[in-house]
Amino acid sequence: MDVTDLLQLAIYGVVLGSILTLGAIGVSLLFGILRFSNFAHGDIMTLGAYAAFAVVSILHTPVWLALPVGMIAGALVAVAADQLVYRRLRRTQPVILLISSFGMALIIRSLVQLIWGPQDRSFIKGIDMPMHFGDLMVSPQQLWILGGTIVIVIAVHLFLTRTRMGKAMRAMSDNMDLARVTGIDAEKVIIWTWALGGALAAAAGVFLALDTRLTPMMGWSALLPIFAAAILGGFGKPYGAIVGGMIIGVASEMSTAVLPPAYKPATAFAVMVIMLVVRPNGLLGARR
Repeated sequence: MDVTDLLQLAIYGVVLGSILTLGAIGVSLLFGILRFSNFAHGDIMTLGAYAAFAVVSILHTPVWLALPVGMIAGALVAVAADQLVYRRLRRTQPVILLISSFGMALIIRSLVQLIWGPQDRSFIKGIDMPMHFGDLMVSPQQLWILGGTIVIVIAVHLFLTRTRMGKAMRAMSDNMDLARVTGIDAEKVIIWTWALGGALAAAAGVFLALDTRLTPMMGWSALLPIFAAAILGGFGKPYGAIVGGMIIGVASEMSTAVLPPAYKPATAFAVMVIMLVVRPNGLLGARR
């Protein structure tokens, strides 16, 4: 394998890393405030992607116009899951909340299969010719994914640093009890966190479907790399999720130079285990 092939794999890795980054930011935001690992996060990705696909199929709009609809659907489902199920279990043992998220994942996945069926679908019909940059190839979808991820990450950064709700979310993440004492409406912050996490998960799902295909299991299959990215960057650290997502994405694609593509999830798992052993708090997590 020559340098050109490695550079091509690196491009694929950055695209995959962009998708994982969006999913990992949502996971990190939720864990930072509620200390809760939501295993239904991947299926919210799937539902958001199918919601966008419905808009494309019915209204024949471009994918980028359907993306906000998918993000809104993901936000609504995430908030509904919290208000109907998780909110009632927050004061129970963590394992009960964890198991309930598995059940919610099955419910969402079953709804997707019931509405859209189990067959694979695609946003792009026919063959879309890639663009050539020397010996390297980049498809228009990959450019949309990279550009969309950059825009969304910048928007999240501005939200967290420039808005009152974003600052309240950061305060809750640092110390929930102190934030409550200072007058922050904790329940409102939690709802906004679920909405933002669901919207980011849906965006990741749309981009994943745009890069591959729509399947009811695609979000569940992406869950391990997303959690690996969140752990690598530091669980509860949204900016660390960006670093972790890119590292996991590039490492997964580069591993295909020596391993079959089926082992890409194993690469993400291996990186996660090594990080837990070497630096349990992640790259941007505080040392204890």
